[in-house]
Amino acid sequence: MAETVSYVRRDFLPPLEAPSSDKTAWGWARRNLFASVTDSIVTIVAVAIILWFVVSVIDFLLFEAIWTGSDRTVCATIAQGGVQPDGWKGACWAYVGDWFTQFMVGSYPRDQLWRPILVTVLFVGLLVPLLIPQAPRKGLNALLLLIALPLVAYVLLLGGWFGLSHVETSLWGGLMVTLILSFVGIVISLPVGILLALGRRSRMPILKAACIGFIELIRGVPLITVLFMASVLLPLFLAPGTSFDKFLRALVGVSIFASAYMAEVIRGGLQAIPKGQYEGADSLGLNYFQKMTFIVMPQAIKLVIPGIVNTFIGMFKDTSLVSIINMYDLLGIVKASFGDSKWITPVTPLTGLIFAGFIFWVFCFGMSRYSAFIERRLDTGYKR
Repeated sequence: MAETVSYVRRDFLPPLEAPSSDKTAWGWARRNLFASVTDSIVTIVAVAIILWFVVSVIDFLLFEAIWTGSDRTVCATIAQGGVQPDGWKGACWAYVGDWFTQFMVGSYPRDQLWRPILVTVLFVGLLVPLLIPQAPRKGLNALLLLIALPLVAYVLLLGGWFGLSHVETSLWGGLMVTLILSFVGIVISLPVGILLALGRRSRMPILKAACIGFIELIRGVPLITVLFMASVLLPLFLAPGTSFDKFLRALVGVSIFASAYMAEVIRGGLQAIPKGQYEGADSLGLNYFQKMTFIVMPQAIKLVIPGIVNTFIGMFKDTSLVSIINMYDLLGIVKASFGDSKWITPVTPLTGLIFAGFIFWVFCFGMSRYSAFIERRLDTGYKR
């Protein structure tokens, strides 16, 4: 008779070692980066590549960079008519310093620079308290930032009143144009997007069809098309002889485009609200306005904060497309500076683009981090 095979263990397994409680940096690295031979090889290769890239970038941006100078000779090699040795590779920050004012305000009159500087100070002074949750008088702060500041900035920057000289918007440019377009687009797109989202969910057929048609039409075409239509076609709908500023056309185009995308973001938040919230508001006897203002909309906006900020970031970067209507934001001014014969070198374009990219990254990263902060602060769904 064949021997019976037993699958029952007769001996106990030896006890395992206690889990490592090493909380040091080396303990973390050993668990996450060097847990096996494969992990160790991948870690070493990745670290080598990162170090090579980081060292090369730091060397180009800092150690080999030229920080002062009056013309292209300081950023060109001897073979290119400059003073640098052949094979030199470094950023030309002297060129950025020479063009810095142009990058910030474009061709705004240099004797009137105190006006955009004053607007910047007022903007930062009103924005920072609004972003700090503990700061008091949020209503007054928001009123000053969103209503009073645009009017004051319009008077200061454009001029023509109170003894201020008139400055054509065609002279505006650089970061100032980027910030104005994005700020106005953000301020207008959020409330208009909310109204469009509510209209799309309305039970009134005409209103619903109009909102759907507007949203789908705008979302179906690129921003360049919207800007071109706002610049070329919009004046055709006005009375003959009516003057319509080109910068105002860009503001209208950017705001319309951002509002359509914001409407879909808000609609996603409205659809995520449970039906019980609507029924609870109805049971309290609230009318439609009260129900949306105090019950539904605050919850919907909280749910779609990432989508809202993502739309803001995309709009901030898309302002560079205003160059299609001969307006120069920060990126447009940087690209225009490449043709300056005073600073033409092989490293000038790369340095200018790195500078513009860094400015865009700072603003976009700041919006992203503040969005994460607000999400954590409002994440009360599971708190006791």
